[in-house]
Amino acid sequence: QLRIVESGGGLVQAGESLRLSCAASGFTAQYYAMGWFRQASGKEREGVSCITSGGTSNNPSTVYDDAVKGRFTITRDTVRNTVYLQMDNLKPEDSGVYFCAANPKYYCSLDPSTYPNWGQGTQVTVSS
Repeated sequence: QLRIVESGGGLVQAGESLRLSCAASGFTAQYYAMGWFRQASGKEREGVSCITSGGTSNNPSTVYDDAVKGRFTITRDTVRNTVYLQMDNLKPEDSGVYFCAANPKYYCSLDPSTYPNWGQGTQVTVSS
């Protein structure tokens, strides 16, 4: 059974860093497009970053929302079957619940509606 578990969230001050982990089980994340999304209180879920299915490629493509470009980095560890989101220089507006999602297609998207498989999320709070 496909399962996605996020971890690594927490409370940090503005300017600090966090690394979120998305552990996949029941499927091989390398062959899925994987995305990170966030949802602030009272707001819609929005795409943060995604990585295309790697297949046999060691250099999958990545996509970032403009709000996080240059500060966040998405990577995938094929041995651990885990996708990471390194978040640097965090800002209070980055706060929210961060979700990881999987799509059994090659190309990734920042549109949440294109992902059929979701984790439960991990809370990130950035204080000013």
